[in-house]
Amino acid sequence: MLDTIRDLYQEVVFDHNRNPRNFRVMDDANRKIEGFNPLCGDRITLYVKVNAGVIEDVSFQGSGCAISTASASLMTEIVRGQTEAEAERLFETFHRITTSQDGDAVNLEEIGKLAVLAGVRAYPARVKCATLAWHSLQAALKNEGETISTE
Repeated sequence: MLDTIRDLYQEVVFDHNRNPRNFRVMDDANRKIEGFNPLCGDRITLYVKVNAGVIEDVSFQGSGCAISTASASLMTEIVRGQTEAEAERLFETFHRITTSQDGDAVNLEEIGKLAVLAGVRAYPARVKCATLAWHSLQAALKNEGETISTE
């Protein structure tokens, strides 16, 4: 079972790193934020279009490691069409599964494809890679500043 999960993790991360979804500049975004992970060097520009509390579109540009790029790609697929409140709850769940020892208590089925990134909690240096896009989204939804850092 562990080998199956590891294989799925590698397959999903490699696919989203090689072919990131929603990797583009969004000219009509009404929220834009820069994110930076100084530990790994990951950089992201996140574009979000919110209308009446719903995330209508989300995209990103930047450079980073495979985990950072894959996490951003997965996030953009999953949060499109969600309300800001739904995206915030998903952020909290994702953050919990990637940072806490009780991450196993989360119903991984409820987070879909994101479950493959749960294993990063075993590698503390990689957690910031996986959560950079999510922290950027959270800051963008709250209209907090222009740049966020994982430090």
